[in-house]
Amino acid sequence: MREYIDVTGKNEEEAVQKALAQLGLDRDDVSVEILERAKSGFLGLGSCPAKVRVYYGPEEEEPAPKAEPKPEKKTKPKAEKRPERKPEPKAERKVEKKPEKKAEAPASEPAPVQDLGPQVDDEKAQAIRTFLTGLLAQMDSSAEIQVYQPEKGRYRVILVGQGLGALIGRRGETLDAIQQLTSYAVNRTGSRVRVQLDAEGYREKREQSLQNLARKVAGKVVKYRRSVTLEPMNAYERHVIHTALQDVPGVTTYSTGVDPNRRVIVAYDREKK
Repeated sequence: MREYIDVTGKNEEEAVQKALAQLGLDRDDVSVEILERAKSGFLGLGSCPAKVRVYYGPEEEEPAPKAEPKPEKKTKPKAEKRPERKPEPKAERKVEKKPEKKAEAPASEPAPVQDLGPQVDDEKAQAIRTFLTGLLAQMDSSAEIQVYQPEKGRYRVILVGQGLGALIGRRGETLDAIQQLTSYAVNRTGSRVRVQLDAEGYREKREQSLQNLARKVAGKVVKYRRSVTLEPMNAYERHVIHTALQDVPGVTTYSTGVDPNRRVIVAYDREKK
């Protein structure tokens, strides 16, 4: 059975950090169950600290089912042998074999390409290209800049080229930083617009990965009835997790902490079952 400790704090995040410091473990080495949420009370009266239970150690493995003993076969008494009758020879009929048709391999369908329409070259698009051209030059990148406007007030920028991993960075951190700088540079004057930056289809791949992670964690939460705190994520990634689990029975999600260390907590919810 996994061991656990109960720790209190001003809020859930502080209680978890106290437990990790006490155990000398990382966040990925433990599972967290929220026993009591923090209450502020009224004018300082009736306040209540948060209380969490932190499980650590190896998880229990379900014992393999024991193989049931096979029933012994009863030996039947041997029947007396009767003289065998030789079957009369039958006239052979020749059957023409039709040549077998080889199964044709199904043609592989190309992956669907998102239709963003033609590229745009309005004032905002020119500002986006100008800023990114200078920034990419400083980063020694020769990526091509494509700017689309799928809807009014939103620009989709795609960087095209070889070896764009350096522009994406660990978990998309560099790509997020470039997107934020581009948005700030473009929105300093005039009407504000939303800028979305992507390279090598990273955004879509990351979204699918987060959806798979959310479903996997939700299964563990329902099975063990324990809350699980995910790694720090930006606002968009937290939105993907919340959306993926909003209709899943038995779990609820909420965020805790302060950016850039704000995390999603997937908690067991009896009322949602």
